[in-house]
Amino acid sequence: MTRGPLWILALCLMISPLLAPAGIPASQAVSGGSRPELIVAAAADLVFALREIAPVFERGHPAKITLTFGSTGQLAQQIQHGAPVDVFFAANITFVEDLRAKGALLADSVETYAQGQIVLATHRDRPPLATLRDLTRHDVRRIAIANPAHAPYGMAAREALVSAGVWTQVQPKLVYGENVRQALQFLETGNVDAAIVALSVAQVPDIRYTPVDPNLHRPIIQAAAVTTRSRQPDLARALIHFVIGPQGRPVMKRFGFLRPGES
Repeated sequence: MTRGPLWILALCLMISPLLAPAGIPASQAVSGGSRPELIVAAAADLVFALREIAPVFERGHPAKITLTFGSTGQLAQQIQHGAPVDVFFAANITFVEDLRAKGALLADSVETYAQGQIVLATHRDRPPLATLRDLTRHDVRRIAIANPAHAPYGMAAREALVSAGVWTQVQPKLVYGENVRQALQFLETGNVDAAIVALSVAQVPDIRYTPVDPNLHRPIIQAAAVTTRSRQPDLARALIHFVIGPQGRPVMKRFGFLRPGES
């Protein structure tokens, strides 16, 4: 008589990781204490900006923010499959539009919050690189970019290399990070000689960078939205408006996030 309940328990244990994919634990979906929890899934290029903005938002709002970072494509898949997320900050608006069309996001909550920039980064211990063509040099053996299969900044890096006419020479040297932050970590630890990453994560000690001509790739238009599963949709909307509003914008701009048309 006990086989039925045990079988059901085993099945639940097998399914639970699917409902709470890596980086978005299901336990965080339940708020603790008197402050409701707001779970934010954000593109890895936002790691420094949102970590600075979130505490400021918390001081003025009855919310505890939990930040989860990853590649936009992987986060979008997790949200589509039911991950307990309130707000999605994507590094490419196309992922937001796709989720909205599938009913995973509140259609009237979508906001464009930034246009990203990519840079060619090197460690300060190495000679600087001025252009993407410098990546074809023999002393540049390994180059990190975010995986273009699911990371918007990796897509932009690939487009820029193709437009610059160096993709064929550079492709064998590429090392793919799961997201743009990991690509930079490969450079920081000396595992690669150069990296093409987001400006927002390149402003760290021991790294120097040169802007990549934005005409070499499609604009990196970034958007955010509230998920249809959110238990705190009003707070989620408030966070998005805070990020794009007068308190969040100076921080975003300092990390290289411009609004379309902003200089």
